[in-house]
Amino acid sequence: MNIQETIKKISFFNNLDDEQIELIASISNVSKHSNKSILYYESDISKSLLFLVEGLIKIYKVDKFDNEIFLYHIYKNSMISELSSTTNSDIYCFSNAEFTEDSIILSVNFEKFKELFLSKNILTMELLEILLKKTHQLQCIVNRELVFDATAKVAFMLTQDLAMFNKLKRQEVSFMLHIQPETLSRVLKRLTRNGTISIENGEVIIENKEDLISIFKGVGV
Repeated sequence: MNIQETIKKISFFNNLDDEQIELIASISNVSKHSNKSILYYESDISKSLLFLVEGLIKIYKVDKFDNEIFLYHIYKNSMISELSSTTNSDIYCFSNAEFTEDSIILSVNFEKFKELFLSKNILTMELLEILLKKTHQLQCIVNRELVFDATAKVAFMLTQDLAMFNKLKRQEVSFMLHIQPETLSRVLKRLTRNGTISIENGEVIIENKEDLISIFKGVGV
């Protein structure tokens, strides 16, 4: 796959014509990364806009006791970078990023991107949409960590990311949600008894999505 084909796999660039795709390609590069490797650490500074073409990334922070605090996952066809300014060409990293699958990254020179595209009002709305989604994601993290109880945390993840919930081991899910494995087990049993979910061969099936949403709706949402 050449770099032009890689760029076309990112929906952020869908509205560009072939000439513009070539221009993006001229200021970009593609790299492959193995599972468990680190993309960047908190406080690193990047000069490039980063996009995840294929794979999966875990975003986390580390507290003063060296405990890992899970924040969220980044899936393929997503922008990784968290912009705090479009005037400064330095992109600051506010957390750690670790690959949890073999992955492919597209890196776009941010200074050139601003000069060739943003200054001409090209891709500005697409970038704004991504930044708004990231803001909403941050609000969800705040709710999960500061507002939701254990049941609301589980209900929210089942509603928003059922595939990941079923992909991970229960212990990994409880670690992500910062609850005890025993608590997660009790919540799942309660939701099963209520008919909100069912569990077949270890996988959760949502039987009543409205009931799940009602558990966390209005609680800091």
